[in-house]
Amino acid sequence: MAKELRLRFGAYTFGMHRRSFIGAAAAAGSGFAARAQAMQTGRRPRRVGLIGTGWYGKVDLLRLIQVEPVEVVSLCDVDSKMLDAAGDLVASRQKSGKKPQLFHDYRDMLKQSGLDICLIAPPDHWHALAMIEAVKAGADVYVQKPVSVDVVEGQAMLAAARKYKRVVQVGTQRRSTPHLVEAKEKFLDTGRLGKISYVDIHCYYHMRATANPPDTAPPANLDYEMWTGPAPMRPFNALTHPRSWRAFMEYGNGIVGDMAIHMFDMTRWMLKLGWPTRISSDGGIYMDKASKANITDTQVCTWEYPDLNIVWNHRTWGAAGEPDPKYSWGATFYGDKGILKAGVYSYDFIPSGKGEQPVHKDVTYEFEQYPEDRTEKDLETHVAPAVRHHMMDLLAAIDNRSKPVADIEEGYISTASCILANLARESGRSYKWDAMKQQVVGDAEANRALARAYRKPWMHPDPHNV
Repeated sequence: MAKELRLRFGAYTFGMHRRSFIGAAAAAGSGFAARAQAMQTGRRPRRVGLIGTGWYGKVDLLRLIQVEPVEVVSLCDVDSKMLDAAGDLVASRQKSGKKPQLFHDYRDMLKQSGLDICLIAPPDHWHALAMIEAVKAGADVYVQKPVSVDVVEGQAMLAAARKYKRVVQVGTQRRSTPHLVEAKEKFLDTGRLGKISYVDIHCYYHMRATANPPDTAPPANLDYEMWTGPAPMRPFNALTHPRSWRAFMEYGNGIVGDMAIHMFDMTRWMLKLGWPTRISSDGGIYMDKASKANITDTQVCTWEYPDLNIVWNHRTWGAAGEPDPKYSWGATFYGDKGILKAGVYSYDFIPSGKGEQPVHKDVTYEFEQYPEDRTEKDLETHVAPAVRHHMMDLLAAIDNRSKPVADIEEGYISTASCILANLARESGRSYKWDAMKQQVVGDAEANRALARAYRKPWMHPDPHNV
C-alpha cells in the first residue's frame, strides 16, 4: 500500500498554494453586479445544488447567492421538515424566485440535476461519499470542513478531485477572511515578526454539549437510518439531530476537528507550511463526566515542523474565554521581532522593538452591501464576509480552472493532521508522519487506524479506485 500511495500522491506537492486575496477579488469582478452583467451577455446562470440543508449549508448557499445570480435547482436532506423549509427560504432569496427541486437521497439529486456547483454540508461523516459522487457527476464542489472523519477518506477525496479534474474548495474560510488576509500580507509575508518558532492556537468557548437526554425514537420527519449512513449506529436522542451531533466522535472529530482545524489551517496558510513531521496529543474528559457527549472537554495537540511548533489547547469549562477574552478562539504567532494575535473578530500586531507602533484591526462587516446579513436567522455576521470572499475565490477558480485558496489538497492536509492528533491521543503515542508515503513511520497499529470501518452496506472509498 505504501508504494501505491507514493505513486498516487508523489506527483502532488503538499505545500501551500497561495492565491492573492486582492487578485481573487479582482478575478471575481466587482461582485454581484459584474456577474449579473455576465449572465446578461449570454452565459446561463450556474446550476447549484446543496446536500445538507442545516445551519451552515444554508449559510454557505445564501452567501453564494449574494455574490452571483446562480440558479439553485436542487436541495437534498434526510430531514423532510428541514428540507422543505430550506426550499422556501432559497426561493425567497434567489433571483428567479423558484423553489428548488427537493431530494431525499443525494445520489438521486446528482443523477438528475446536472449541477455546475455542488455545496456539501451534511454532518462530517457524510462529506467523503457525497463529495466523491459530486465530482464524478461533473460538478465543482464547495465542501465543509473537516473534509473527512478518517485519513483515507481524505486521500480518496483528493484523488477523485484530481481524476475528474474538478475544482474543490474547502470551507476553511479563514483563508478568505478580509482582516486576516491583511494581517498575513502586512506582518507575515513581510517578515515583520522575524523568525517564528511557536504558534499558540486555542479555543476556550463552552461549546461542548453538557446534556444527557434519554434515547428516544427519531422524529417522523427524519430518516435516521440514512442520516447515520456509514457511521456506527447509535440510539437516537435529542443531541443527535440537529446540530448537536458534534458531541459524538462517531460523526466527527471532536472539537479538534471542528475548531482546531480552522486555526491550524489558517496558521499553515499564513506561514506557507505543508505537512507536520511529528504529531502528538493529550487530553480527555476531565471535568464533565455526566454528559452523553463522548468528545474531549480538555485537549492539547502539538504539530511539529522544523524549528517550529504549533500547539492547540481547548477547554470547555472554567472561565469562558480566558486567558484572553478578545481572542477566545484564535492564534498567537510568537516571533523574535513581535507578536501577532489573530482571531475571527480582529487582529493585533505587537512589536517587540522600538520604532514600530502596535496595530489593531477589527473584522470587516458588509451590512451596507448586504443588508440581509442583519436579519438572517442564525447567521454569524462576522463570518459572512469571509464566506462571501471564499465563494468569490471558488468562482474565480472555476472560471480559470485553477486551484482555489482552500483547495481540497490543503483541506486534506489540515483535516488529516487533526485526525492524526486525535489518534495519537487515543493511542498515547506521538506519531512521526511520512508525507510522501502517507503513513505513520514504524507504527502498524496507527496505520490501520487511518481508515475506520464503514457500517454495511456502505463501502469505504478507495484512493486508488475512485
